[in-house]
Amino acid sequence: METTNHTGVRKVIDYAIAKGASDIHFKFDASPIVRIDGKLRAVEDGEKLTAEVCAQYVKSLLNKEQLTRLERERELDFSFSYDSTRFRTNVFYEKNNISAALRLIPAEIRDFAKLGLPPILEKFTLSSQGLVIITGPTGHGKSTTMAAMVNYINNNKNKHIITIEDPIEYTFQNRKSIISQREVGSDTYSFAKALRSSFREDPDVIMVGEMRDIETIESALTLAETGHLVLTTLHTNSASQTANRIIDVFPPYQQAQIRSQLASVVLGVVSQRLIPKISGGRMVACEIMIANHAVRNIIREGKTHQLDNIISTSASEGMIGLDKVLAEYVNKGDISLDDALTWAIDQKTFKMMVY
Repeated sequence: METTNHTGVRKVIDYAIAKGASDIHFKFDASPIVRIDGKLRAVEDGEKLTAEVCAQYVKSLLNKEQLTRLERERELDFSFSYDSTRFRTNVFYEKNNISAALRLIPAEIRDFAKLGLPPILEKFTLSSQGLVIITGPTGHGKSTTMAAMVNYINNNKNKHIITIEDPIEYTFQNRKSIISQREVGSDTYSFAKALRSSFREDPDVIMVGEMRDIETIESALTLAETGHLVLTTLHTNSASQTANRIIDVFPPYQQAQIRSQLASVVLGVVSQRLIPKISGGRMVACEIMIANHAVRNIIREGKTHQLDNIISTSASEGMIGLDKVLAEYVNKGDISLDDALTWAIDQKTFKMMVY
C-alpha cells in the first residue's frame, strides 16, 4: 500500500515528517503521539482518539489481505510508502482494540559520514566472507547502519546482495550490484527458510534483518563460513554479550562447535546507541570489536568475559568501548552527563573517564 486516504492520518504523518519524528503511535483513548529525539510527545492540536476512530485510522493503512491477516493473527508487521518516506508498521490489539506503531524510514540512505559512523564499517564491507553483527536496543539505528553498509557495497562493488527483512525497510536501487529484497510473510515464510534457500540463489552478500532463532543463527554462521559476507543484527548491549547470546542459544553439546565456528567467521561487532545531543537531534555512539587473533581465541576458548578488556586495550587496531565513546562525547560537550549515564555499561568506570 502506497498511501492512505484518511485525512486525519495524513495530517499526523505530515506533522511527524515535518518535525523529524522517528515514530508515530496511534492508540485509543490518547492523542496521536510522536517520538522526536528519543522523547514522546502528543501531536499539536491532536484530539484524543476513541477506539472507533483509532481503528479507522489504522485500518486506512491496510489492504484487504492485511486486514484479514490482522483479524486472524491479532498482530501484523508491514511497511508502506508515503511521499518520500517509508514506514515500518506494527498493528496490534490491546484490550481488544486496534493500535499501531509506525517507524519513519527516510527515503535517502545516508552514508557512513552523514550518520557519524566509524570508518571501520567501510572496511567490514570490503570482506568477501564473514559475519558482521550490529547490536543495540530497539530504535537505535541498527537497520539504518546496515542499510548504509549495503548501499556502500552497492555503489562500489559488483555483487549479488540478498536482503531478508521483516518487513522491508529501506528500498535499494541496483547500481554496481544487483539487490534482491525479500520480505518475511510475503516473499518467504521465515528468516530461516529464506537463508536456507539463499544457498541456491548465488549470493555474495546476505543481509539478515535479525537473528531471531537457532535455525537463523545456524544458517547465518554456515553462510559466513562458506564464502559469503553476512550482515545482521542482534538485540544485545555489548560485544561480549553478543558472543554469549549466540553461543547460549544452542544446546550444551553443540556449544563447543558453535564457539569454534563463530570464532572463525566473525569479522566484528558494532554495538550502537543514539544519544540526544545538547544542541538538538541525536548522535550515534558505537562500541567497536574487531575480530583479531586474540578475540578469536577468547571466543573459541569460551572466555568471553575477557573481551571487554581486549576492546579497551586495542585502540590502535580501531577498537573502542562504549563507555569511552560516551565519555569523549560528554567531555566535548556534545551530550549531557545524565544521558551518557543512561547508556553507560559500567557507570563507575565511565565516571572516571569524564573530566
